[in-house]
Amino acid sequence: MDILCEPPFSIPQTFDAVGDAIDSNAEISEAILVAGLSMFSAQIVDDTWKGAATPNDLDKARSTIRQLYRDWSLEGLPERHASHTPIIAALAEYLPNLPAAGRHRHRILVPGAGLGRLVFELCVAGYTVEGNEIAYHQLIASNYILYVVQSAGQHTLYPWALSFNNHLSRANQLQFVKVPDVHPSAALAESAEGVQSEIRLRERISWTAGDFCELYRQPLYQSAFDAVTTCFFIDTSSNLIDYIETVKHTLKPNGVWINIGPLLWHFEAAPPPMERERYTGNNGSTPLTAAPGARRRAGFEASGSVELSNDEVLALLERFKFDVIEHTHAPAGATGYIQDPRSMLQNVYQPAFWVVRKR
Repeated sequence: MDILCEPPFSIPQTFDAVGDAIDSNAEISEAILVAGLSMFSAQIVDDTWKGAATPNDLDKARSTIRQLYRDWSLEGLPERHASHTPIIAALAEYLPNLPAAGRHRHRILVPGAGLGRLVFELCVAGYTVEGNEIAYHQLIASNYILYVVQSAGQHTLYPWALSFNNHLSRANQLQFVKVPDVHPSAALAESAEGVQSEIRLRERISWTAGDFCELYRQPLYQSAFDAVTTCFFIDTSSNLIDYIETVKHTLKPNGVWINIGPLLWHFEAAPPPMERERYTGNNGSTPLTAAPGARRRAGFEASGSVELSNDEVLALLERFKFDVIEHTHAPAGATGYIQDPRSMLQNVYQPAFWVVRKR
């Protein structure tokens, strides 16, 4: 093994460099944590809370940090362009035309808003936007980026440092990016001056925390929005009908639902809710082996869970009295999702894009 300690391999030095990258990422995590404690008015009196995170918690935290690459780095722009540009263009095409100063009258809902980049972009365009997110990891990270960071490029992020696979060179693994690529607060203030909106900026951007269906089926949200935009979101449902009914409830008559994303159904391998504890660990993580056919039948009967194809999704929308007014695939090109463009392995989507109108 001594040979691997010498140039050009220098594996010990590689481990040191990866350790430094982890420390840099940890600085971002610590900053998000401090802002999150303030956000929820939480106080830490001792260190007893440390070490209580489950493997699932740690995985979500790592995923959130890596998602900063997609949402808030210059290098993530190609992925954002493929996902966000068609949505913004469709809003301009299918909502009634208003002058920039009056565009705030169009109220947009963004379920699964994640780290908030789409919410930010729509607010910059002059719309009144409400983001919804259930994951507190994403909520506190988006709050930090949107409202706390002091400058563009404040943090150095190493998005690929923890992966040792499929690198053409060690430099690729240790590539860093600066986040955020813009200073959101300054950019929002600058856009507000340009748009000259009739209402204040803080009245045009808001967030809700909680389950999309449970929250937005409340009477308060009936016919409340002119448009709903979903980006890489609908396949997070265990039952798409729940999402469709909720979106329909929130939309005004003739309101539009704009969607882009794949159909990587997140609950495909999960057991039905009543059997989940039996087939998983205590934290609801990886299911153990069970008879797939029996589990599928039980799951469908218990929760209506089924993975639809894209044409079936469109047919289901029509059954719920939505008119399909545009449908295509990858309108801005194929795209990855937090994909290292230099990796020897490239996972890319040809995302479905559709616009439907509520009758």
